Amino acid sequence: MGRGVSVDEEQEDDTALLQRTQCTISALCQWYKTVTKKSTQVFPQRTESLTNSDFPQSLPVVVIFKDFEAFNSQVLQDFILICSRYTQELPFIFIFGIATSPSAIQHRLPHSVSSLLCIEVFHSLSCTQHLASVFDKLILNSQFPFKLSSRVIQVLVGIFLYHDFSVQNFVKGLQFSMLEHFKSQPLSMLCCQKQEALLSAKTLSKKNVERIRHLPSFMRYVETQEPQEQVRLLTNDEHVKEVCQKLLKNLHKYHKNYYPILQCLHSLTSSLPKFPLGKHIRELHVSCIEKNLWETEEYDSALQLLRILAKDELVAALRKCAEILKSTKILQNVLQQLEDFIGRLEALEEDTSGKTG
Repeated sequence: MGRGVSVDEEQEDDTALLQRTQCTISALCQWYKTVTKKSTQVFPQRTESLTNSDFPQSLPVVVIFKDFEAFNSQVLQDFILICSRYTQELPFIFIFGIATSPSAIQHRLPHSVSSLLCIEVFHSLSCTQHLASVFDKLILNSQFPFKLSSRVIQVLVGIFLYHDFSVQNFVKGLQFSMLEHFKSQPLSMLCCQKQEALLSAKTLSKKNVERIRHLPSFMRYVETQEPQEQVRLLTNDEHVKEVCQKLLKNLHKYHKNYYPILQCLHSLTSSLPKFPLGKHIRELHVSCIEKNLWETEEYDSALQLLRILAKDELVAALRKCAEILKSTKILQNVLQQLEDFIGRLEALEEDTSGKTG
């Protein structure tokens, strides 16, 4: 009903002292009357009408059966029959977690019991949909500075798909990866939000500057510079700090560009036959981390399939990309070019139909 009951510590202690023989429906009724009386004093009764006028305008007692199929049928029948005799005092709501199909209720409960229930069916998201949500909010998000390597992603996803289908365990694996990284990497102080990272780079100690010089990525960067710049990077600590700040700014800007473009590429290719770049965006993300995607055969195959799409399908796919780009300010020039291209495609159809007429 949009409200909850807060049980204070004193109430929790009293509940813990109850013996098993004292835990009866009558005791629950008495507790419910006490709680709802206190709740009414704190939250005055709502005046607006409910969508279902038959539903009691009081706090429901929600009982969750996490694994409905695992319950003993006879025990479940007896429990429902007992609760049905107290509906005037306790507004029960039962939530059955069913792994098979809703018809399992009719199969496990006789009509005399199931008829006491007002059944409404709702579906929660599948495990894979929950995983996709975790990827969108954490891993494929420029606001989340911690980035996983392709190998770690593959291990975590492999455990999820082939062992437990547990999103909770996937998140725990992600948390463990973060703990390991921040514990073992002294330079993990730079793995944070932009302004904080720039401040940390500006105040690097001499020891941490040396650690940066020994990073493989920084060594590759030094090799691409002019000889005079290489000497400065290897000998001047202050210059290294300035360069680190510039590179961190570029990295944060890159991630702001990368994720919307990744979503656009996935939107264009996820419906292609045989999914040349992967069915899920996480697969495309791993490919982008491991190699230059535009140099792969899979990328060439995806381009060939896009070239033979019907014009209506291509325009629809490009419009989805335009919607994605509207959510980011940094790629507005790309969005304008894309909208101009869509306009030319549609104008081409009008010109063709005009000549035919």
